[in-house]
Amino acid sequence: MTPYTLIRSSRRTLGLEITADLQVVVRAPHRCSRREIQRFVDSHEEWIEKHMAVQQRRQQAALARQVTPEQEAQLRRMAAKHIPARVAHYGAIMGLTPNGIRITSAQKRFGSCSGENRLCFSWRLMQYPPQAVDYVVVHELAHIRHHNHSRDFWQLVESVMPDYRARQALLRD
Repeated sequence: MTPYTLIRSSRRTLGLEITADLQVVVRAPHRCSRREIQRFVDSHEEWIEKHMAVQQRRQQAALARQVTPEQEAQLRRMAAKHIPARVAHYGAIMGLTPNGIRITSAQKRFGSCSGENRLCFSWRLMQYPPQAVDYVVVHELAHIRHHNHSRDFWQLVESVMPDYRARQALLRD
């Protein structure tokens, strides 16, 4: 029997979540019985085990990527040198030019594109293979033309980088 935290709300369906700190959370409608909730949890035992392992791997990867202040400074310098050059390279190929490039300390996203077409990239990106860095550069440049993730956006990314899905996967590992 899997231990879990139960959160009741005015939702209509049961939901299951594995939190970053490896807790199982069940979200349930107010009127759902404990027996029904337990059946739901029991029927999702394999899913829970699988996603618990995924979260553990994520935690281990995050620990492995922790850096000292000296390492951070070095990664920032690398990012400031490397990323603008990659933006210029792919920008020329795509016919797109950002209105500015910044290196940030973002922890949850590798890059972003503002409404004014300014690109931001996290220095943490330098901890990944060059193919992954190039993918993020192309992804953010594509947002200059398409400020969404529409079919046209993904077609633009794929036209420049046909193997973008494999490169995208490097960011998850």
